[in-house]
Amino acid sequence: MEFVIITGMSGAGKSQAMKAMEDMGYYCMDNLPPALLPRFAELCYQSKKTIDKVAVVADIRGGIFFEDLFKGLGELKNEGLKYRILFLDAEDRVLIKRYKELRRPHPLNPMGSITDGIIEERKFLEEIKDKADYIIDTSKLTIGMLKEEINKIFIKGEEVRKLTISVVSFGFKHGLLLDADLVFDVRFIPNPYYIPELRELTGEDENVRDYVFEWEQTGIFVDKLMDMLEFLIPYYIKEGKSQLIIGIGCTGGRHRSVAIANYIESKLSQQGHRTIVTHRDYKLL
Repeated sequence: MEFVIITGMSGAGKSQAMKAMEDMGYYCMDNLPPALLPRFAELCYQSKKTIDKVAVVADIRGGIFFEDLFKGLGELKNEGLKYRILFLDAEDRVLIKRYKELRRPHPLNPMGSITDGIIEERKFLEEIKDKADYIIDTSKLTIGMLKEEINKIFIKGEEVRKLTISVVSFGFKHGLLLDADLVFDVRFIPNPYYIPELRELTGEDENVRDYVFEWEQTGIFVDKLMDMLEFLIPYYIKEGKSQLIIGIGCTGGRHRSVAIANYIESKLSQQGHRTIVTHRDYKLL
């Protein structure tokens, strides 16, 4: 029997993934308390093949019950019940946009900031994401494209890249990016902060991007960085790494690092990698 656990970031498309798997003939259960996973799986296994494909959504909506997830997974393993984990993710800005469009609060911070809720949830899900068999970044996927990705994995049996590359901009004055695998300092590039008309903008703005990339050293740097990543990434995949975090740092994390992080993420995405870009400090002064 196939037993799939769907989890991931709130707003990343878990409900749509469950609908897609239901269309593929999976018996689906939404928001199952993780403590009940072993019992539910056992019941399905005892169904004498009446139920041979099962997908269960377990996420932070379960509140304190979600903390039982690893205990439940351990019991499944001890009982010899095989399972696979599908983790859905998306860029922070995409998740924020989806929440605003639906006018819904974040489940971890219903009375406060959506951004704070997302940050807290990412920390909470780090370990389960690291253990996931499949990671799908839905930032740039339509519902149809997500369904096709799931179809490739669970119906066609195609090899899907597990490695997700997170490109994170940050400001050194706000502290080093502690969870980064690779950190690059771009403070050698002239700082837009000292240009009055650019000071209040960020690397997301076209005028700042143009300024950052008008310097010869910027082009040489990003070309050499892409060459190095092209060399390193296959070895990370070979070693079974599920997430590669690339930190791009400047002084404040608002201008140079943001522009270059966006560029690197775009290039990696064009090469077919699963990518997420996050700007840790660009809203800070």
